[in-house]
Amino acid sequence: MGSSISSQERILQPDYIKFFDRGILKRIINESAKHEGSHVEVITTASQIPELVGNEYIKAFSQLNVPKVNTMHIKSREDAAHKSYLDRIRKADIVIFTGGDQLRLSSIFGGTEFLQLLKTRYQKESFLLAGTSAGAAAASTHMIYRGQSNDALIKGEVQITAGLGFIDSVIIDTHFVQRGRIGRLLYAVASNPGILGIGLGEDAGLLITEGSMMEAIGSGLIILVDGKNMVETNIYDVELGSPVSIENLRLHVMSIYDKYDLQQHRLLIKKAIKVEDGVFIKGPDNEFMQ
Repeated sequence: MGSSISSQERILQPDYIKFFDRGILKRIINESAKHEGSHVEVITTASQIPELVGNEYIKAFSQLNVPKVNTMHIKSREDAAHKSYLDRIRKADIVIFTGGDQLRLSSIFGGTEFLQLLKTRYQKESFLLAGTSAGAAAASTHMIYRGQSNDALIKGEVQITAGLGFIDSVIIDTHFVQRGRIGRLLYAVASNPGILGIGLGEDAGLLITEGSMMEAIGSGLIILVDGKNMVETNIYDVELGSPVSIENLRLHVMSIYDKYDLQQHRLLIKKAIKVEDGVFIKGPDNEFMQ
């Protein structure tokens, strides 16, 4: 089985690189079987400034001594079908989807051989998938693509569609703390209590292994909304434009090195230590509190 990292980053802010390359990007490289020798492909499809975003990733990886980094500026379904891109995906050790508009990712890659190849490699090989911002939001089977934060708990305001489908039974929202998107996640889970809502804060990421164990990485917070034990909601009963009510959603907060078991629905909290210029890169062993 492969593993995946979903993360949140500030690609155009000048201070992002201190944390992102030493923290989340460093963890991506460490998780890859070939480490600094990994062949990395950065897919910029979601972005409106693909060349700029792609170049930023190349520079960030170069600071980590990773030389084999290429960008894929795929702009249409026709582009996605090109043999050269498919061949590059077959050879890649790490594939990263950048931020932008997640609807571009689902509409361009949905149902393509390109997407099926990525899923097959993720499910059957030692292969790492990563996504930032829109790339993270699109990674799951269900995807939020529209909805104002301040009106999120009004019926009809939050729009959900199919994502890329790498991760089942979750729905991911990004820029979560900064943009106050808790209402969007509450609404999404209330409308489908069988899925786990994941809200990624700034500089926060998840490492997901074997499709079932999630580990928090990065310095930010991750909010989980669990609807499995929800008692009642009127979301199916009220008119469009009306506020909704929800009883008994569970909420968890994850920080670095905490783990969440998607099969057992259990949060494992782990103490962390701080090293290397304020960047959290390693925690002590055997300190899980259950």
